[in-house]
Amino acid sequence: MPNAAKLLAALGLAALGWIISDMIRPLVPFSVDFGYFNYVNAGLGALVGWLFLGRRAGDGLTSAINNGITSAVAMVVLGVLVQGTNEMVRLSFARRYDTPLEAIAAIFEKSIDYAMILGDVQLILTLLGGAIAVALVVEMAGKRWR
Repeated sequence: MPNAAKLLAALGLAALGWIISDMIRPLVPFSVDFGYFNYVNAGLGALVGWLFLGRRAGDGLTSAINNGITSAVAMVVLGVLVQGTNEMVRLSFARRYDTPLEAIAAIFEKSIDYAMILGDVQLILTLLGGAIAVALVVEMAGKRWR
């Protein structure tokens, strides 16, 4: 059921996904065509916000902080898996894999490579701080508009 908390969570985490995507671009050491990178990560943020963070609003301040951190981790895990899958599909069209199992294993290899880029302290602090801020706003909305 749609409500204000879910809407604010989706919009907040979508904006955070866009900001984090812009922060990742200079960290990539090789030339990459990013394409829809920001849009995909913003969409994943909206999805996590709507399905996870917005649904858990109204349980108190401590739960809001925990849900914000968990949402940030979920966004990162989904993001690296989606981007790894995208890279695997691109390489599979270039006939880089001999078997489907090799292609599936490449998803996790590429995802780990992308996750290593996310070790920047400023990026981590922005991600966690932004997710906690969004979670606190969602918590207030969840208590105000039930």
